Amino acid sequence: MRQGKIGVQMMMLKESIANIGVYETLRKLSEIGYRYIEISQVAMTAENVNEFKKAIEDFDIRVAAMSAFVEPVAKGLPGDSLRDDFDKIVNDCKTLNCNYLRIGMIPLDLMGDKDKTMDFIYKAEAEAKKLAKHGIELYHHTHHVEFEKYDGKYLLDIMRDNTEKLGFELDVHWIQRAGANPIEVIKEYDGRVSLLHLKDYRIGRLDLTPEELADYDKFMKKFVEVIEFAEVGEGNLDMKGIIEAGLESGAEYFIVEQDDTYGEDPFECLKTSAENLKKLGYGDWF
Repeated sequence: MRQGKIGVQMMMLKESIANIGVYETLRKLSEIGYRYIEISQVAMTAENVNEFKKAIEDFDIRVAAMSAFVEPVAKGLPGDSLRDDFDKIVNDCKTLNCNYLRIGMIPLDLMGDKDKTMDFIYKAEAEAKKLAKHGIELYHHTHHVEFEKYDGKYLLDIMRDNTEKLGFELDVHWIQRAGANPIEVIKEYDGRVSLLHLKDYRIGRLDLTPEELADYDKFMKKFVEVIEFAEVGEGNLDMKGIIEAGLESGAEYFIVEQDDTYGEDPFECLKTSAENLKKLGYGDWF
């Protein structure tokens, strides 16, 4: 029976990289037991690429996917763009033996505008065709905004139906936050979802101050923001059902991600996710 591979989204460890560097961060990650990584929000300088290369050789780690923008997005966000840095991105992928590239998000200034978003998707599709000539597949990482409806149809489905080469890295937390069923959505993307983000969905503790209890507007702000990103297995999602649906739909990499660890050590959160996934029967996937 085919198995998946469970990895880590390196965005979770960007502070560790800033403090101790890529190599030592990956050493700590490998000691937990993870051997697959997805690189995001890490500047791919020559130094960092070299550290990634040395670490994957020394610690038997594989780069599941790397990240790039289609076009430059905003100041302060690290990352190369396919428009301006195509050859460098391809070379970095080859250097790190990586066949998947992913776009982390719709550009912020396009959100809420269907036509502009689709123009972006058409550009991504064109880049996907160019990358395919180099043996690299391009994926778009989804959030909840792709579930805005136009004439009764999800924007995400419109993206899928107007592309052929572009894949979709579905994020199960954001699907749940959009009000859709992660398992059903994954099934509908059979053959277009080699990368899947495992991120649990938790209702946090509603700890209200006397001021918030006395002010309805302040109460409502906290009330609607009580949803949290959780360690895998620590939230409300049917992770086993999600993983099995992903496997059936062709997913190869199942990437653990937690956007916010709420003051907890991200390495400890990753340990918790790993332990829970092993309890579910996926120990061989690490």
